[in-house]
Amino acid sequence: MAKLKVDLHDIYSDGFRIETELRKVIEEAVRKRISLVEIIPGKGSGQLKKHVLRFLQLPEIKSQYHRMEKDDKNFGRIFVHFRF
Repeated sequence: MAKLKVDLHDIYSDGFRIETELRKVIEEAVRKRISLVEIIPGKGSGQLKKHVLRFLQLPEIKSQYHRMEKDDKNFGRIFVHFRF
């Protein structure tokens, strides 16, 4: 199964850049018909993860993926599943 991965550790304090990277990876997944995107906001305070989860709930984003799953074994990881 093809998978894309985006690690947000290095840009955690730049809200605009975070959303840009997330949009890019979701667009790439749709364009290349990749079924899974792994987003790594890291563990930290949880603020970055909340930002990512809010972003994934935006109607224009949510309409592009099938479901989103928080990794129950690793708090610092989110999976976004696509169905084509």
